[in-house]
This record gives sequence, C-alpha cells and structure tokens, in this order.
Amino acid sequence: MADGDITAGLRTALERDDASLRLRAAMDAGTRPNDAFIAVLVDRCAVEPDFFVRDMLTWALTRHDPELVVAAIVPELGSPFPQARSQGLHTLSKIGDPATWSAITPALLHDEETAVARAAWRAAAGLVPDAERAALAGALARHLGQGDIETRRSLSRAFVMIGEEARAAVDAAAESDDEAVRVHALATRALMDDPDAGFEGAVDYARRVNAQRNAPDAPAAGTDAEQPTPDAPEETGTPDA
Repeated sequence: MADGDITAGLRTALERDDASLRLRAAMDAGTRPNDAFIAVLVDRCAVEPDFFVRDMLTWALTRHDPELVVAAIVPELGSPFPQARSQGLHTLSKIGDPATWSAITPALLHDEETAVARAAWRAAAGLVPDAERAALAGALARHLGQGDIETRRSLSRAFVMIGEEARAAVDAAAESDDEAVRVHALATRALMDDPDAGFEGAVDYARRVNAQRNAPDAPAAGTDAEQPTPDAPEETGTPDA
C-alpha cells in the first residue's frame, strides 16, 4: 500500500468520533511505526480533545525515529495553538534528546497559557545542561506563588528535577516580602529536601514555618514545625491543554 493511502487511512481513523477508536488508531501507529505517520500524528496532537488519546499519540511518536520526530515537533513550539505547543513540549520531554534544550525558549517558559508553561517547565528541567541549571532556576523563580495548586506543584517538581543548583533561587524566594511567594518557596525547599514528600504536606509545613517566622519571639524557622508528610501520588501524563 502506498504511503499516501496509509497516511490517509490513519488520518481518517484519528478523526473518528469515538475516542476509543482514535486511541486504537494511535496505538496501531506506534506498534507498527512508519515514517509517513509522523506528520499525521503531530498534526493530531494539536487538536485531539481526549487526554488518553493525546498520551497515546505521544507514545506513538516516541516509537518512531527520534531525529525525524524532533524535526517535526520543533516547529509546533511556535504554533498559535496552545495545545500544539504544550503537546509538542510534552513529547520532547519524553524523547529526552539533550539537543532539544535550545528549543525551549523563554517565551515558552513564561507562556501566558498555563498548560504550555507547565509543559515547558517539565521539559526544561529534564533537558537542561548542567551549566544552565542555576540560570533556569532563576527564570522559573519568577513564577513562585502564582497559579492554582496544580500549577504550583508542577513548578516545585521542576525545581526538584533541576536539583541543588536550584537551591539559591529557592532560598532567595523564601525571603520574599510576598507571602505567597515565600510559602511556595518554603514548600519547594521542603520538597527538594525530601522529594518523596507530597506537595500538600510540604505546603502545610511551609505555612507553619512562615507563621512561626512572623510570630512574636518566634523560634528559628523550622525548629518546631513538623516535617511534611507524603500525600497521594500525583497523576502524570500529558499536560492539560
């Protein structure tokens, strides 16, 4: 069968109304890779509404030639469609090619679309060269204290991935005059000290430490506060575009 017929069939299958059929089509494309599928899979990533199908599209792409997939995905990072950017970043993070670090621009790290920014934080933290770790942490620190609980969790986990080179930026934010920034930084520092701890527990711990700091005749920060305890495991997967 000619490549044109194969890709037309895949495209039609990925446009079906039934999400379970689209899931199967994406699975089949990954099970029997064909370079001709790459463009179709990338195109579908930008518009697929179902979380699980998007996850399978990314899996299918990781089953293809990484060089060809990266070449197809990088242009998506400049797309006007947020889902194309976020899913492209997510797929790059799964491929894990260090050469793609340069594709994660400041514009993506500070994208006005939260799903895109979160995907960029994860991808950058996983791909950053050692020499750039402290600079990346400094760039991400401007987002401390912002967003909902899932956004804050994502950012804290990015700092954990960056490692010790992120500590200076987090420590500086822990002294911020902005209480939201301060508490988030304290929670992030607790998570860096114990990556297996749950984020909610780390936040509760940070709030206690912050309250002690502001109390009259407060003891040294963290001396009497209980350490954070693990909470339920976080869900992982494609960003919520």
